[in-house]
Amino acid sequence: MRKELRIGGFGGQGVLMCGIIIAKAASLYDNMFAVQTQSYGPEARGGASRTEIVISDETVDYPKVEHPEIFVAMSHEALIKYIDDISQGALLLVDPDLVYLDEIQDIIDDKKLTCYTSDATRQAQDEIGLKIVANIVMLGSFVKATGLISEESARKAILDSVPKGTEDMNIKAFEQGMKIVEKIN
Repeated sequence: MRKELRIGGFGGQGVLMCGIIIAKAASLYDNMFAVQTQSYGPEARGGASRTEIVISDETVDYPKVEHPEIFVAMSHEALIKYIDDISQGALLLVDPDLVYLDEIQDIIDDKKLTCYTSDATRQAQDEIGLKIVANIVMLGSFVKATGLISEESARKAILDSVPKGTEDMNIKAFEQGMKIVEKIN
């Protein structure tokens, strides 16, 4: 089993942290192999950024993501910039407040994508009280939609990764994300 995934958003959304947590959960707690890479434009905060993760049950000998089977889009700019090489039949998870699926309906149809939504940014603001945890809300939605990593390993990786004193808030954000994910096709 080898799964390639990409998370895209704009700098400052915590996209890279989300990828690190997924890779950590897979490799440290689910006993799989994982490689995480990242890239962002020179503008960093505000510009498109992405993280890519390869998860496998065997040693990862080639860490590059060529055709992601899972793409999490937290901004429309990142979706447009990074969707070209998505696999046929891939899973697409988006924040519908920041990504406009109707603008890529041709790609969805042509690639036969399975689409999920998670209003992570709105939930982070309204339910948790801090927009900064939208990445962790999206992580919860990712875990629920894909089943690629276990809930238990994700919780452990979150607790290992977030700043001390924010653990409870981040676990609450993760749990909220698992509740709100919706399959739309």
